[in-house]
Amino acid sequence: MVKTIRQTFLLIFFPGVLVAQGLNTLDLQQAYDLSQKNYPVIKQKELIKQTSFISVENLQKGFLPQFSLSGQATYQSDVTSVPLAIPGFSIEPPSKDQYKVVADVSQLIYDGGVTKEQKVVAQLNASVEDQKVEVELYKLKERISQLYLSILYLDEQIKQVELVKNDIRTGIKRIEAQVQNGVAFKSNLNMLKAELLKADQRAIEVNASRRGLVDALGLFLGQPLNGSVQLEKPVMADASIAGEITRPELKLYSEQSKLIGQQDKLITAKNLPKASLFAQGGYGRPGLNMLLNDFDFYYIGGLRFNWSLGGFYTKKKEKQQVEVNRKIVDIQKETFLLNTSTQLRQQQSEIDKLKQLVASDNEIIILRKSVTDAAKAQLENGVITANDYLKEVNAEDQARQSLITHQVQLLQAQINYQTISGKQ
Repeated sequence: MVKTIRQTFLLIFFPGVLVAQGLNTLDLQQAYDLSQKNYPVIKQKELIKQTSFISVENLQKGFLPQFSLSGQATYQSDVTSVPLAIPGFSIEPPSKDQYKVVADVSQLIYDGGVTKEQKVVAQLNASVEDQKVEVELYKLKERISQLYLSILYLDEQIKQVELVKNDIRTGIKRIEAQVQNGVAFKSNLNMLKAELLKADQRAIEVNASRRGLVDALGLFLGQPLNGSVQLEKPVMADASIAGEITRPELKLYSEQSKLIGQQDKLITAKNLPKASLFAQGGYGRPGLNMLLNDFDFYYIGGLRFNWSLGGFYTKKKEKQQVEVNRKIVDIQKETFLLNTSTQLRQQQSEIDKLKQLVASDNEIIILRKSVTDAAKAQLENGVITANDYLKEVNAEDQARQSLITHQVQLLQAQINYQTISGKQ
């Protein structure tokens, strides 16, 4: 516990120290945390946040004054004229070539709530994308636990190899004494020595495999691990099939439902009327006074009202599509819960089976150990040969190998149960 606290403290405040020397101890939760921080997909979370911020900022600018500048020069075949002849008075018709430059400024005062709803849609969309990243990060736990438990399995294999080597060494000592006394053949001694060398080879293979797995785990964690890193064995509580499912996928479905609901509100807002203030200033010939055939400045201002009714043609179908999308999400959630519950029951059955096998393995080992102990005495007394002794040593080894396998499988099943339920 003290080592774990120290490692966590160094990891938070002095990460460079741990990177330089490599981790010496590691627990499963620490492996989960480090791998998620180092996994490339985690970088998407900040990008999603930035995208949402940019989208909302752009939408907010929809209520800023909007400026436009336009110009036009035209020539027309005819102009309006007054066909009256008044003595001493004449009305000059406007020129056929006309010019105008117009600056327009408008201020939106009501958009039916479109901007507000679009901002919420952008935020909810970011929440959906962020939760998708969480789902991907959660899936990483399965890969990390497989690597972690594989290393634990090999650690137990290394211990078991040492036990077998000790038994063989014991047999060698007893046979050596018999050979020296001329009551045993040297071939029996050589047989045991050959088995000891085979056990050494087995240790070399297991250690090499462990180094490869440790290196692979270090890549996921983003920092080197010492070749002799000690992995703490997880302590798992008994699984309960009645436990609540708390997987990140459920939150993803919830966020998707919220987004779909918001899209429904946006459809309504888009079909509401909109109003804005506007002002125009221009210069041209003619100005607003059509009877003055000279270049002149002019302006106009007022309230502009706009209500596009074309959206009502598709509003009903759009809302139907939203409802279909909502039902699709509900079905996906229902399917996910069904599959997850099925997996939990399968894992529970696996856990129950492996518990029984582990209990049976322990009983078998007790019996096999008693047989091996008896064989040691028989070997020393010359009652059995070295070959007979090795058979008992290998039988006990196989029993312990079976226990190691079932223990790791049980631990894996318990971790799988917690991961599937979302409690890991």
